Amino acid sequence: MAQPRILIIEDEKGLTNSLTWTFNKEGFETHVAHEGPEGLRKAQSLLPDVILLDIMLPGLSGLDVCRELRAGERTREIPIVMLTAKTEETDQVVGYSLGADDYVPKPFSNKVLLHKVKALLRRVQGRSEPGDVVEYGSVKIDRIRHRVTLDGEPLELTPTEFRLLEALVRQPGRAFSRHQLMDAAIGEGSIVLERTIDVHIKTLRQKLTEAGGSADLIETVRGVGYRFREEKPDGK
Repeated sequence: MAQPRILIIEDEKGLTNSLTWTFNKEGFETHVAHEGPEGLRKAQSLLPDVILLDIMLPGLSGLDVCRELRAGERTREIPIVMLTAKTEETDQVVGYSLGADDYVPKPFSNKVLLHKVKALLRRVQGRSEPGDVVEYGSVKIDRIRHRVTLDGEPLELTPTEFRLLEALVRQPGRAFSRHQLMDAAIGEGSIVLERTIDVHIKTLRQKLTEAGGSADLIETVRGVGYRFREEKPDGK
């Protein structure tokens, strides 16, 4: 399996720092959100392999975030582990009823949580591993080999360009804001301008064109950002 991608939605920064260190050390690609709306947005744009979700969040509760994720076509299958100081049985029942895969009360051992997450990923890995290879139209992205092809011909992309194209191809037709693409392609802890995405899009379009494709595969959405061109039925 490719480097697993984990999203930690938790408002305690000390805890997110600790969890980030633990999961990075184990080879995870780690992303963090400290508020409910931010966590929901990142989950929808990143499509992580697993989510650690606190219940008590500012802006939007973890239960509401879970409910929204389970209602979304592209996010409903993402494994979710609830993290919370609440230990009442009723809280756990609500969490499970909304679709949480596991429930870990605070305080907890990072090592124990890590083993739980790995076990959960092993269980879902047997389903189909849809995240390892992403293919749409003439573009094929292989996360295991970190390889992109256009009509079977390899594209030489930088790591940022690779992640940017992956985010777009995973959800063709969806308009991404520059901020969402920054989250997906550049990640946490980077201080960049939104115009940075424009530069990456320009070079990505150029490489697609040089490989025999079309720059129009990545469309500009005025006032929003960018999207990957959605193919029309029957090629119309």
